Amino acid sequence: MLMKEYRICMPLTVEEYKIGQLYMISKHSCEQSGGGEGVEVVRNEPDIHPQHGPGQLTEKRIYLTSKLPSWIKAFVPRVFYVTEKAWNFYPYTITEYSVSFVPRFSIRIETRFENNNGSNNNVFGDKPTPEGDVCFLDILADPIPDKHYKESEDLSLWRSNKTNRGPLEKGWRDNHSPIMCSYKRVQCSFEVYGFQTRTEDFLHRIVKDILLVGHREAVAWVDEWHGLSLEEVREYEKTMQEKTNSKVKSNQNNSGPQDSCDRPAISRSISVTDERSLKKMGVPTVDMSDKSASSVLHCPIRLNSTPE
Repeated sequence: MLMKEYRICMPLTVEEYKIGQLYMISKHSCEQSGGGEGVEVVRNEPDIHPQHGPGQLTEKRIYLTSKLPSWIKAFVPRVFYVTEKAWNFYPYTITEYSVSFVPRFSIRIETRFENNNGSNNNVFGDKPTPEGDVCFLDILADPIPDKHYKESEDLSLWRSNKTNRGPLEKGWRDNHSPIMCSYKRVQCSFEVYGFQTRTEDFLHRIVKDILLVGHREAVAWVDEWHGLSLEEVREYEKTMQEKTNSKVKSNQNNSGPQDSCDRPAISRSISVTDERSLKKMGVPTVDMSDKSASSVLHCPIRLNSTPE
């Protein structure tokens, strides 16, 4: 298991980002859905945590086969999705990802939001994160994939009319007010012999890109969501979820033979109990009657389509 702590600062307050986070995730998920891929919301309902109180539980299916590298496509089934579960007890959230046919795959993301510039070295309260495992992400200067770049979201050019903030300049994290930090402890695990190190490194690269893009968008879109009430943004979230689900399902239902060239070589969906197919692909199988084999994914704790 490979663990890192990412710290991403934003020119916002924690209270402001409570609205911005919900707006950004809903809009981003809808924008990234299409062509039979994207984010399908399975459930979104109130939940209560014994320590953190009332919050929200969201479960999603993320269809993203075409976004995988070729060496992973070689052993994934034709119908492929990641299950994302998120527990939002703001300003603390937990997100988990799992894949049904790979029981030893998991990503767990713990997040805390604080009004500082990333200076808390023990934000989760259990033990300080080793310095070598901490990675500061700069939403202004760190590069993102070219396909995600938009001039309107370039924070060196950004200016907010509602908040009178921006553009950001070099060194902004040391002198900007307001400022908050999103602390994310990310654990990636892929316990399949021959693929573990390569896959866990790949997962962290993807997580890093998504964190940068998502937090840039939350800031760049501030004039769209600033001033909304929690009730208003929840209504927006509901509307966007319906639209996103419709886009994903309609595209999947309408996909025909012309899509076959974009599919992985395996022509059918498999489940974790299809041991013969798993062995042919070189994936070790486990005895699913052994509760310890699946316990890693059932702790009450979701690249959340956009990690929160």
